[in-house]
Amino acid sequence: MAFSGRKTVLVFAGDIAVFVFSLWLTLLVRYGALPTQALFVQHLQFFWWLFVLWALVFYMAGLYGKRVFLAQYELTGVLLRTQLLNITLAALFFFFAPQTAITPKTNLAVYLVVSLACIFIWRLQLLPRIATPGVRERLALVADGPDAQELSQEVNQNPRYGMEFVVVASPGTAAGDSAAFLRRLREQQIQTIVVATGDKEVEPLLGQMYALAFLDQRYQVLDLDRVYEEVFDRVPLSLLRYEWFLKNMAGPDSGYYAVFKRAVDILGALLMGALMLVLTPFIYVAMRLEGQGPLFITQERIGQYGGRMRAYKFRSMTHNDTAASTWVGEDRQNRVTRVGAFLRRTSLDEFPQALNILRGELSLVGPRNDIAGLGERLAETLPYYMARYSVKPGITGWAQINQRYEPGNISPQSIEETKMRLAYDFYYIRHRSLALDITVALKTFKRMLFRVSAW
Repeated sequence: MAFSGRKTVLVFAGDIAVFVFSLWLTLLVRYGALPTQALFVQHLQFFWWLFVLWALVFYMAGLYGKRVFLAQYELTGVLLRTQLLNITLAALFFFFAPQTAITPKTNLAVYLVVSLACIFIWRLQLLPRIATPGVRERLALVADGPDAQELSQEVNQNPRYGMEFVVVASPGTAAGDSAAFLRRLREQQIQTIVVATGDKEVEPLLGQMYALAFLDQRYQVLDLDRVYEEVFDRVPLSLLRYEWFLKNMAGPDSGYYAVFKRAVDILGALLMGALMLVLTPFIYVAMRLEGQGPLFITQERIGQYGGRMRAYKFRSMTHNDTAASTWVGEDRQNRVTRVGAFLRRTSLDEFPQALNILRGELSLVGPRNDIAGLGERLAETLPYYMARYSVKPGITGWAQINQRYEPGNISPQSIEETKMRLAYDFYYIRHRSLALDITVALKTFKRMLFRVSAW
C-alpha cells in the first residue's frame, strides 16, 4: 500500500542512469567512435558534480513526488523548465570550473542536447510503462462523506495508483447486513478494506474487522484517514473529531527537533536580514517612483496558542487594511501595487519578518498565521480552526508548497480555499519533523527563485 517508496527509488536511479548514459552517448557523438573506459571515466569525474546538482533541482521541482506518476499531462512543461534551469546551472558550473586536461566546455553543448532528449524519453515514455502496475489491487471502502467520495474518485480514475475501490459501502449498510457485505468481499476478491474507524456506525463491524485482519488473516484493514493522507498529503477534515486531535496533535516537539529547528530559524533569519539590508534601498526607490506610502507595514497577527504578535512586512498594497476582518476581494479599492506584486511573487515582502523569527514569535516553517481580525472570523466559521496554532506559525509551510489557489490568488481568498489550507496544516502538525521541514524549505526556495510549477 505504500505509494512512493519503491517508485521514488526507481525514478531517482533511472535519472542517474540517464545522466550517465547521456555522457557516454555524448562522447560517442562527439568523437564518432565508442568511447574508451579511460576517456569515459576522465569525463565522468567532472560531470558527476552536475548529476548530483541536477538530482537536487529535480527534487526541489517535485519531480520525485507522486504527481510524477499521477499527472503526466503536466509533466512535460515542468520537466522542460526544470531541465532548462539545469542547463543554465551546468553552463555556469563549467564556466567557473578550473581548467582541466579535457575540454568539458566543448562537450557541454552536445551533452545538454543529448541529456535533454534522453531524460524526456525516460520520464515520458519508459517510466510510465514501468511504473504502472499490470494488475491493480482490489480494495473495499467502508465510509461516507465528501472526503471518502473524493478518495474513491481519485484512486479509481488513475490506474497509476495500482489499486482500485471495487466495493464501496456506507458504514450503515455494511453494519446493517454484515453477512451480505462479507459475501461481496469474497465475490469481488477483495484484498484490502479501507474503513473510517472513527465513524460511530462502523463500531458494530470493528470486531469482525479485527477477526478478518488478525485472526483469519484474510484481509488487510487500513484506516481511511491514513490512506487519504497517503494519496493527498493532507488530512480529511470531514473525519476529524476531538479524539483525533488528542491522539495526533497533543504534546510538545522532541528536544532534539526543537533545538535544531530553533538553530535553523536563527540562521535563516540572519541570512534573510542580511539580504533585506542589501535590497531595502532599491525597494525604497522603486516604491517612491510608483507613489507615496510607507516602506514597511506592521500587522497584528495570531501567534502560537492564539496569542497576538506584530508582524513586519514590506508594503505591497496601497493601504494596510486588508483582511482585518474581511476577505481581500471585498475591498476593491485597496489594490496590490506593481512593486508589491513583484515583492509577493518573490516572497521578498516577507523578509522583514526575520525580526519576528529572532524574537521567537515565528519559525521559518510552520502554518501561516492570519491577521487577527480574519483569524477570529475563520475560527467562528471553521471547526477546530485554532488547533493550527498549537505549533509556532511559520513564514512558509506545507500548505504553501502544495495548495493550488484560484487563478490570480497567492493565498486563500475564500472559505473553501481556507479549508483546504487547514487540511494541509493539520497534516504538517501531525507529521512535523526535520525531514519534512527540509522538504518545505527546499520547495519554497524553488518556488521563490525558479517558479517551475505549483507541484
